[in-house]
Amino acid sequence: DRMSVEPVREEWDGLIAELENDTNRGHFQRNEERGEWDLDMKRIPEPLRKEFVDFLVSSLTSEFSGCVLYAEMKKRGTNPDLCALFKYMSRDESRHAGFLNDCLKDFGVQVDMGFLAKAKKYTFFSPKFILFATYLSEKIGYARYIKIFRHLEAHPERRFHPIFKWFREWCNDEFRHGEALALLMRADPKLLAGRNLFWIRFFQVAVFATMFVRDHTRVEFHRALGIDPEVYGMDVFRLTVEISKQVFPVLLDVDNPAFLDGLRSLQRLAVRIEGTRSRGVVGWLHARVLQVAVVVTFLRLLFLPTLSNSLPERTRLAPVW
Repeated sequence: DRMSVEPVREEWDGLIAELENDTNRGHFQRNEERGEWDLDMKRIPEPLRKEFVDFLVSSLTSEFSGCVLYAEMKKRGTNPDLCALFKYMSRDESRHAGFLNDCLKDFGVQVDMGFLAKAKKYTFFSPKFILFATYLSEKIGYARYIKIFRHLEAHPERRFHPIFKWFREWCNDEFRHGEALALLMRADPKLLAGRNLFWIRFFQVAVFATMFVRDHTRVEFHRALGIDPEVYGMDVFRLTVEISKQVFPVLLDVDNPAFLDGLRSLQRLAVRIEGTRSRGVVGWLHARVLQVAVVVTFLRLLFLPTLSNSLPERTRLAPVW
């Protein structure tokens, strides 16, 4: 509530006008133009079916978590600029989550979002941490969706479910959300200087590493799409870094060979930790040793040389297609 958007008022008002216009109002609905929805889900083989459902559920959880976060910030806030923003962002995330939940019904899966909202535990984080983390979440979400959309646009035979046809407009929502958070950070230069540079670096490493490791667990999902998860991940990271030049003075050098080596090490360690399950005390002790190795590897990634970035005069960008 103490934040002021006056330093970025012109760009802010333009963004709020776009959100208020709500061009995606009628988009997240099933229709014949976007594809046949009367699918026989049994023709999606296991384990692809399992991994795809996991992808949908994790996406739904992420979208709904954003909805709850933004709704809570609106409810507790008094700053009219911020309350207007979080109202629109919560609306978008709720719409995405509802659409995903509707798709999951075809697989016999139904997520009780009302229960999630009631059962969700709240933890206090410094506002700057929320800004850094959610900005990266929105922008990397954009990069992930648009990379898949463009890939399937070029290879429609790989589109094994019609939901992928909705990804372009989905991307636009994610992109606008990231723009709003970038404007909030640019409006308060203290957030982008001093010791906060460390936290900006930390959240970039944490978000990128989490995505890299998680995507490698969905082998059949990426095989069905015709995507190498490592190549895809690095492309997403490059695009996210390019977009992040609008707001972050320090950026990861994702083309440093040591960066990819570190991510590969984390992925191998994650596989080994998973293999220690159900091995009793010996497995538990082995997992603790491996977790120490994870921390050491993460710290090596965290302290790799970074790239300095001079912020542009204007914050907002056009979506990178």
